[in-house]
Amino acid sequence: MAPRVLISDKLSETAMAIFKDRGLDVTFEPDLGKDKDKLESMIGDFDGLAIRSATKVTQKIIDAASKLKVVGRAGIGVDNVDIKAATAKGIIVMNTPFGNSITTAEHAISLMLALARQIPQANASTQAGKWEKSKFMGTEITGKIFGIIGCGNIGSRAAERAIGLRMKVIAFDPFLSPERAMELGVEKVELADLFARTDFLSLHTPLTDKTKNIVSADAIKSMKPGARLINCARGGLVDEAALKLALESGHLAGAALDVYEEEPARENPLFGLPNIICTPHLGAATSEAQENVAVQVAEQMSAYLLDGAISNAINFPSISAEEAPRLKPYVKLAEQLGSFAGQLTESSLKSIKIEYIGEVAEMNTKALTSAVVAGLLRPLMSDVNMVSAPVMAKERGIVIEEATRGEEGAYQTYVRVSVKTERQERSVAGTVFSDGRPRLIQVKGINMEAELTPHMLYVTNEDQPGFIGKFGGLMGEAGVNIATLNLGRDHPGGNAICLVAVDDKVSDEVIASVQNLSQVQGVHALEF
Repeated sequence: MAPRVLISDKLSETAMAIFKDRGLDVTFEPDLGKDKDKLESMIGDFDGLAIRSATKVTQKIIDAASKLKVVGRAGIGVDNVDIKAATAKGIIVMNTPFGNSITTAEHAISLMLALARQIPQANASTQAGKWEKSKFMGTEITGKIFGIIGCGNIGSRAAERAIGLRMKVIAFDPFLSPERAMELGVEKVELADLFARTDFLSLHTPLTDKTKNIVSADAIKSMKPGARLINCARGGLVDEAALKLALESGHLAGAALDVYEEEPARENPLFGLPNIICTPHLGAATSEAQENVAVQVAEQMSAYLLDGAISNAINFPSISAEEAPRLKPYVKLAEQLGSFAGQLTESSLKSIKIEYIGEVAEMNTKALTSAVVAGLLRPLMSDVNMVSAPVMAKERGIVIEEATRGEEGAYQTYVRVSVKTERQERSVAGTVFSDGRPRLIQVKGINMEAELTPHMLYVTNEDQPGFIGKFGGLMGEAGVNIATLNLGRDHPGGNAICLVAVDDKVSDEVIASVQNLSQVQGVHALEF
């Protein structure tokens, strides 16, 4: 029996044609995403679900999806899919990360031009029978500074178009290398410098814990008077209350928003302000973009359901069914090593070197390298998956190097990840023990053995008597339960590492207290 696919949102008919051409049984219910109860009652009969943004794939839907193997999102964002629930049930979640980048970049530039000349306001006034020519004094964009937060797939295209309009482009992106910036013709700057210099600020970064409200009240205050803001990325990047105050006071001359903290945005405190332009999340709303993502999602889902091939998966690497059992623990190891390094990386990445030693060197290292890079980039780029990660790294000029060698050292097989940034170099190595669980075996050249757990503290300190007692006492007073504590040092009295597994997430106040201990050089909370 042919696999069955349900299309529950308005998707180009090309997608349905592709499914049928591949021999799949497809059902097209374009308004089903709005009827959660009906979707829940139907989903148990299908192997694949193709969606856009209207369908919410919740825990309840996933629980009812007894046969579902893959969810395909025609677009980039998967905020409407419960990834954790899907992963727990073995459902692959795919997206189409590159299908609408040009369209979104063009929308940002369109909003910038509309802001500069107050086109929507002038249009409304003129059609109302008014002739308020002097009221709508605009500003030229030629020679102005176009500031970008996030210079990846979409941001780089916006930069190219701004440069074509004779603007000077500056960009903040922790993963943008100086070489890639030079290639694009943009000036790479720190975030504070970007806010202070920008005339038109455009956001092109995913929404993560680190980018939430990146345009904060303080950031807005630091912007030059008369600057303008454009957001076609995610609503949570901007403090909307602070933006409203800045627009009302005239500190910012205007703003153009395509995204909002809460969507659909039926109501918003920014609505009705005379110096704001609002569109209903139209970044990807062109016929070309919709055709592109529809074709991509149909081809990806068909390949998986018929052949087991996986591409652009959010929650699984691109590996064949035959390789999966052997590779699975090493994929987890690779992603954890990348995540470990990524969570400690605070400046621009220049290169990543991944060494495969022993038995692992004979495996599918391409999939493992993708897992390393995805883990490394994900702390700042939530939409990264194991297929798109190498492409995103390349876009930012990050050099990825692989090396394979035969067995050496105390371990029969292991993986070492070395990261070079503008300010530092660090390495981390790990292996898989006979129980199938990944283990950390070395950090910054210091040997230690530790299993990575959901909540951890990474402490660097001076190897001096009394540290463990002070640290343990502080944790006890704060009510933090230590599950395991692993130590390593380069030599007696030298530099030491303390890797601590705790039961729950540690508060910022406790982390600050650890940092204040006399022997401590640095402390980071890690999540795996």
